[in-house]
Amino acid sequence: MMVMSSAVCFSAKAVFAKLAYRHGADASTVLTLRMLFAVPFFALAGYLAGQPATAQPFTRREKLTLLALGSVGYYFASLFDFLGLKFVTAGLERLILFLYPTLVILMNAIWHRERITARTGQALLLSYGGVGLVVWSDRLSGGSNVALGSTLVFLGALAYAFYLAFSQPLLVRHGSMRITSHVLVISSCCVFTQFAVEADFARLAQPWQVIALCAATGLVATVIPAFLLAAGMQRLGASRASLIGTVGPVSTLLLAYLVLDEPLTPIQLVGSLLVLLGVWMVSARSLVKAAS
Repeated sequence: MMVMSSAVCFSAKAVFAKLAYRHGADASTVLTLRMLFAVPFFALAGYLAGQPATAQPFTRREKLTLLALGSVGYYFASLFDFLGLKFVTAGLERLILFLYPTLVILMNAIWHRERITARTGQALLLSYGGVGLVVWSDRLSGGSNVALGSTLVFLGALAYAFYLAFSQPLLVRHGSMRITSHVLVISSCCVFTQFAVEADFARLAQPWQVIALCAATGLVATVIPAFLLAAGMQRLGASRASLIGTVGPVSTLLLAYLVLDEPLTPIQLVGSLLVLLGVWMVSARSLVKAAS
């Protein structure tokens, strides 16, 4: 229930952001306001997680790794994601982001020379074929910048896959909540730095609807699901949690249909099922490896 609730809350992020865009807010402002609401909770969580006597201090190399994960990984993942949401539907955004397990596998194949099995190859074909169908469907529906938006969101998924692929040693040594909190604080600092460089602080004076939606994005769709996911993973393990997390894209499609009036065509449903099946095959493979 924790992992499932986390996936549903995470999936609401795109809906909240799209609603904020409808009120005239831009991606950088929405991202900045989101992190303003979220960062105090993660700073406190990171501090508390490092207080027990059993908590090990970070080495110099680990600190540098955290900086890379927070900036190159989480910051760019969020930035590209919010920029891409301007041009694609919430449902397509979630499906593209959901490709991250396949990207982690490709990264491990490149950097760690892990062999890609025939089953994994089939899963990759299913996943990317499904995304291709949904992109094609969105373009048929009149989306003029679907290719640009899809590319931006895919770059976000690639950055998030980088974070996952290279954070594992830190997660094992220091725990998921401590590492996640530190990475999100670093990512927030990058977001605030970008906003300061843009030097247009008048954008923070948004209508109350935008403030409320950004607060919901920061708390309901960022802080709460992060804590729920960490608690669920502690009880189930990462592989089982990833299988349950497949409800996320389905939840986004339904929320986008009900709240944003986004179309829900047969082509989109078929493409979504292909993506879910492909990611499920990859996750199930990881679960079998973990069990063995």
